[in-house]
Amino acid sequence: MIQEEQNRIKRLEKIRKLKIDPYPTNVLRTHYCQEVKDNFDKLINKKNISLVGRLRLIRCHGKISFAQIEDGTGKIQICFRQDIVGKDDYEKFKNLIDVGDFLEVKGELFKTKKGEKTLLIKEYVLLTKTLLPLPEKWHGLVDIETRFRKRYLDLIANPKVKKIFKKRSLIIKLIREFFDQHGFIEVETPILQPIPGGANARPFVTHHNALDIDLYLRIAPELYLKRLIIGGFEKVYEIARCFRNEGIDFAHNPEFTQIEFYQAYANYKDLMKLTEEFMQFILENVEKKKKINYQGKEIDFSVPYPRITFRDALIKFAQIDIEKEKSKEQLLEIGQKYNLEIDPNWGKGKILDEIYKELVRPKIIQPTFLIDHPIELSPLAKRKKGNPNYVERFQLIVSGIEICNAFSELNDPLEQEERFKEQQKLKELGDKEAQSYDKDFIEALKYGLPPTAGEGIGIDRLVAILCNVHNIKEIILFPTMRPINNNG
Repeated sequence: MIQEEQNRIKRLEKIRKLKIDPYPTNVLRTHYCQEVKDNFDKLINKKNISLVGRLRLIRCHGKISFAQIEDGTGKIQICFRQDIVGKDDYEKFKNLIDVGDFLEVKGELFKTKKGEKTLLIKEYVLLTKTLLPLPEKWHGLVDIETRFRKRYLDLIANPKVKKIFKKRSLIIKLIREFFDQHGFIEVETPILQPIPGGANARPFVTHHNALDIDLYLRIAPELYLKRLIIGGFEKVYEIARCFRNEGIDFAHNPEFTQIEFYQAYANYKDLMKLTEEFMQFILENVEKKKKINYQGKEIDFSVPYPRITFRDALIKFAQIDIEKEKSKEQLLEIGQKYNLEIDPNWGKGKILDEIYKELVRPKIIQPTFLIDHPIELSPLAKRKKGNPNYVERFQLIVSGIEICNAFSELNDPLEQEERFKEQQKLKELGDKEAQSYDKDFIEALKYGLPPTAGEGIGIDRLVAILCNVHNIKEIILFPTMRPINNNG
């Protein structure tokens, strides 16, 4: 690598001595590579077609050389002939141009004896001289660490990766289209928040020098979006970048993207119907089918999705009945029995959630609504009428992964205040993920939140499933990685 870089720097020096600008500003492009291939017969008589892009392959054969040039649409073969471009320019190409360099090439089209669509070059201009070689063509870039750390090389070397991120872009576009069509308006709420709220998670903290106050990167936009419902909006959504100071695994990254939306005069049953409609819309427009393959399993997104209560799921998949094993001590014993990593300082809800995540969730493969969670797990959700130990909440689980979380919003300000106080006690006992007491939000609730349902959908996880990848790092362009110590 070092020797190759030195050789390229020497070629760069020669280019500059020839008074050639290796990094010019002006570029002329008349067509795109894929456009030329798709319309080849119509363009074959056109005398001056100008393409730009990166050289991906060079094969020199005496006085004729073939190469491939690639732009954002694809690749096409180009041909340099000494008798066409002239001896001096041909020698410059052979001796000073490398695979990876960017060129502007002008010429006319022809087909080789093997029928390869090709641009015969009359003129060329160096647009960017590259100083490091690309990953080896035939083996590509396969090292996972390098792929995630140097995503630019991953995109160059692995065409499938670029397709994943184009699909991600399409999915986000469709998400906006769906909610816009359903009368929601897109809004933006603070990323820097004085009190982190809206989810049970440990926040990142920073400091604002001018105000001399600590601020937190948002863990969720929920409490601000509900303020907007209080203010008179009836349907709002935000595609939100969120930040949680938590561990990293195949389903978690410290910064992630979700959509949260809130609808006044609706409950969690209404959102289950909307979620099914949403999933059908995404599947129809992205996959054109309702059944997909994910990690070797066929996943059927045909509606309606089955519903199972949190309690029944634990009975079915873990043989645990939370109506019989209610106390924190009993739940701790269950955790110890299954060798789960449970902190004795955790509250009952967090312990129960950990048992569920380890023993139940991985066993739910087909799209399933997990409904009616214990109140200890849901400090912002409304109690079930007639069964106050549970709340009106659901999660959509697919292949053991939580895709969305939703509930009928608690709009009783006095009960919400008591729930916040309970969370504050858990925080003081050492639960760093417990929610903080938000006095301003309680005041806002006292002005009246109409019956409302809200939901968050994890975009990273949704994209991962639709792209059939296990690790969400594959669908985050620049995932969080441990820094490399460059000082040895």
